[in-house]
Amino acid sequence: MPLTMNREVFITCAVTGGGGTQDRSPHVPRSPEQIADSAIAAAKAGAAVVHCHVRDPETGAPSRDVKLYREVTDRIRASDTDVVLNLTAGMGGDMVFGDAESPLPINESASDMVGATERVAHVAECLPEICTLDCGTMNFAEADYVMTNTPGMLTAMGRMMTELGVKPEIEAFDTGHLWYAKQLVKDGVLEADALVQLCMGVPWGAPNDLNTFMAMVNNVPADWNWSAFSLGRDQMPYVAAAVLAGGNVRVGLEDNLMLDKGVLAENHQLVTRAVEIIERLGARVIGPEDVRKKLNLTKRAPKG
Repeated sequence: MPLTMNREVFITCAVTGGGGTQDRSPHVPRSPEQIADSAIAAAKAGAAVVHCHVRDPETGAPSRDVKLYREVTDRIRASDTDVVLNLTAGMGGDMVFGDAESPLPINESASDMVGATERVAHVAECLPEICTLDCGTMNFAEADYVMTNTPGMLTAMGRMMTELGVKPEIEAFDTGHLWYAKQLVKDGVLEADALVQLCMGVPWGAPNDLNTFMAMVNNVPADWNWSAFSLGRDQMPYVAAAVLAGGNVRVGLEDNLMLDKGVLAENHQLVTRAVEIIERLGARVIGPEDVRKKLNLTKRAPKG
């Protein structure tokens, strides 16, 4: 399809993620207060959307604790800084098998497999504008770990999100995930004005090269909104690539810990760098109110 540069760009900041980065940088936020403060600082730097996971405040390990999500969202909403809330719903689908000769039974202590209702419990409690929907099962870098998202699970979760009035952000790690996302829209599980995040360079999903990136872009329906990111040192080049290809951008410590070689980043610094790139390309960075209009989002307070 013909490509047109995006002149009205929104930035998502992925604040902390669920990976094992908590001991690799002191700037990776752990507690709800730290996560909220980092999200607010990112918003002040120009991020219209903050994408939040939560972690155990003591260990930094990823968590699905609804109380932690509630504290993060309450702190952000109580601040004087407006920002679109995007909560992950990717937790609860982690399956770790035994070794290659004895895959069963699964490693229950390392796995985290729960039902659809539990996977979106924090979304129902906090009612963010956006939550993520990882639109497929995928091998990650670990030998025996699988991120598990069956069609039945995705249908159930997608319906719950739609009924809650929370827009799913479709996380597409490969072209097949986009294929299934189109089916979810066709089946009426997701609304037609879908939102997609193209996730590049995550082992073993779509490889991090521009040919594959453009294959992903060309598989996004013309009436959908999309954003993209890549990992590590390729985070900022993909800011430029996404804007030039017609999309929006994501940066943040979930995907990249470094500002420059040997210099650990904070979230707001990564957002500032992205703003500079976008504006040097001749585009404008838009704020949360424009994003809500663009994506047809509903801003609500959590259940009191």
